[in-house]
Formats: sequence, C-alpha cells, structure tokens
Amino acid sequence: MKIILTSIGTRGDVEPFLAIGKILKEKGHQVICAFSEKYRELTESCDLEFTSLGRKNDDVLESDANRIVMGGSGIKKIFAFIKLMKLAQSQKVPQEKEFKLYELVKQEKPDRILYHSKNVYPLLWECKNRGKTIFVSPFAYFHYIEGHTFFSGKNYGDFFNKLTFKLSNFGVVTATMAAKKWLQIDEKITKRELINTIHSRKFIYTLSPSLFPRPDYWASNIKVLGHQELKINTDWKPEKALTEFIEKHAKILFITFGSMPNPEPEQKTKIIFEILERNKIPAIINTASGRLVKPDKFNSELIYFVSQISYDWIFPKMYAVIQHGGCGTTHLAIKYGCATMIIPHFMDQFVWDKIISDLGVGPKGVKISRITNKNLEPKVLELLNNESYKEKSAKIGNLMKKEDFTDELYKTIIE
Repeated sequence: MKIILTSIGTRGDVEPFLAIGKILKEKGHQVICAFSEKYRELTESCDLEFTSLGRKNDDVLESDANRIVMGGSGIKKIFAFIKLMKLAQSQKVPQEKEFKLYELVKQEKPDRILYHSKNVYPLLWECKNRGKTIFVSPFAYFHYIEGHTFFSGKNYGDFFNKLTFKLSNFGVVTATMAAKKWLQIDEKITKRELINTIHSRKFIYTLSPSLFPRPDYWASNIKVLGHQELKINTDWKPEKALTEFIEKHAKILFITFGSMPNPEPEQKTKIIFEILERNKIPAIINTASGRLVKPDKFNSELIYFVSQISYDWIFPKMYAVIQHGGCGTTHLAIKYGCATMIIPHFMDQFVWDKIISDLGVGPKGVKISRITNKNLEPKVLELLNNESYKEKSAKIGNLMKKEDFTDELYKTIIE
C-alpha cells in the first residue's frame, strides 16, 4: 500500500507517526510523511520519505506571542492569544498546510491516510473514501469518558461534559467546511456526513492502557494501542563527567521542559535552582531548546547540565523526573519507574498532570506561569520523600514494558 502520514505541531505530535511509519515500511509499504519543514531532518534520519507542509506553522510556534500563550498568565496571555490567532490568519497558516496536503493526496492517490487532529483535509477525503483514514492521537479525551470533559479531564457534570464533546465536533466540522471552501472542492459533502464520519472513522490512541485504560462502552472503531516510542540510532554517548556525577549520587532528580517555550526561562530556572540548592538536591537539568537556562555560576557538585540526552539511557538511572507533561516524556518516565511531577504549560499537559497524580506516581504539579519558591518547593520535597510515588511508578512501568500492540496496530491500519 501507499500510505500518507501527516501531523502538525511539536515533536510530540510527530514522533508517534514516525514510529508507526517505520513499522509500516518494515512491512513493505510505501510511506510518505507530510509534516512541517522543521521535521525534514528527523524524518529522513528515520529513513522515511518526507514531504513538506511548509514553514509557516513553525514560525507561529516559535513566535514571541506563542511563548506567552504557552507559559504566560493573566491579561498578557489573553492578548498574546489574540495576537497569535491574527498572526496565524495573516500568514494563512491553516491554508498552507491543508493546501499542500490536498495537492499531495491528489498527486499520490494513497491507499491510507493517518492523520493528526490539526489536519482537517483527511476528514473530507474520508467522506469519499470510506474506511481509508485513521485518526491517530497521542492525546487523551477526544471521546467521551464518564466524569471528564473534552481534552481536559475535568468534571463539570454529565450534561456539560457531553456538551464539550459536541462543541468540539461542531468546531471540527466548521473548520473542515471552511477548508472545503478555500480548497475549492466542488463535491457535495454535508455537515451531517462529516459528523457521521467523525463518529465512525478508525481512531487510534497511541497511549499506554496502563495510563489511559479504554472504556468498555466505547465503539469498536476506537482503540488504545500503546505508546509508540520512536527509536532513533544516534552517535550520542554520555560524557565521562556525567557518568561520574551519576555514580556519585544515589537519588537524582531529572528536570526538563522539552521544547515547550516560556517567556521567562531565566526566572523559572532561578526558582528551581534556589529550591535545589537550599535542600541540597542533586539534579540533572536538560536545557534542551533554551526552555531552562544554565547560569554562569552554580554548584557543579550538586547540579549537572545537559543540552541533549537519551531518555532511554538517563531515566533508568534517575529517582524522579520533573517535566512539562509531554506525552512521550510522561510515558518514558513512568515506564522506567521514575516518580514524576508535571509542570504543565499548555493544553494536554494539564491532562497528564491529572492522570499521573490520580495514578499516585507523583504530586499534582504547578502551572509554569504560577511557579514560585513557596508553592513549588513543598511539591518537590514530596516527590522525593514520598516513597509510594516511586513504588507505584515502578509497578505501572513493569506493566508498560510488557505491552506490545504492534500486530493489532498494523492490522487496524491495513484492514
């Protein structure tokens, strides 16, 4: 088969598609990955064919307005969100990615399309190609679960909870019909058809059922088929100083905010630093894309900085992890039995914060824009001193290590 995989957003949005793409290619299928330009190198390093959906979405994600939206608060965040929406519309970000995807599908005539929530054209294509698209989500709560609202996990009562899912579907249909108009698709497709397609399409959650169990009352077209971890062969090796640091300390905290932007990385790092030094907590801090900042002076006996590291290598050696709440990072931290706390920045990260606190693998975190010495310090100490967090994480991690949904995932896509 010829299969198109398409996703837009952060690395966490793209990696599950790459992992699935590698499985499909190994089975002999032609795989075409349609992502934003930012992920060309990553895709090609996986030996997968890449087609660009443009750069405009990347430019918006890296804008100052988006940094404030992701990590700011109050009136500044509201104004930044308005500015971000205006920037996206003026740059015609939705039009660029959907038009490029539309042209790709028209040219390649694929047998299957696997797509992300930020792509709407595949929904139009599905209306005329029944059963040939699969919605792939690394995020929870796209479908109704008792006691939860759409994409947040909060509970406002059964009526309002269900209403949020209906409003979500209404938003998707509205956006899709708008795309149909500016893509100049003449085929008659009604809103009712789109709603029916949303309910009947194949849907794969790339989440571990140990963290996100599938409700029995879901329709058979909705499946939870495990976290799809992307394995990349790199030449990364730990520095001698890093291994010596790990050997020196018995109980180390790993801290990372991944690629999540925030408008005050120096201030956030300073708060964390003061807590670590005051309580003499050995820690490894991942500065990644500048989301945390290495200061000019610090206690190198207590704190070690890295800018690139293999989570598969480091997490088994850590006692606990503080992170932003990315789906991949959350799965790996718990898979390797780390007590875990999330500092949520945006959207689904608040869901993961609730999920892991409900599971008892760590305390409920503090929103990035609200962290202070006063509210963060007791939670850090609780994370490190409550042994039940580590024990429960190790127990769930052992279950996750036994999960293998490769065959069912493949069957769901191909049949």
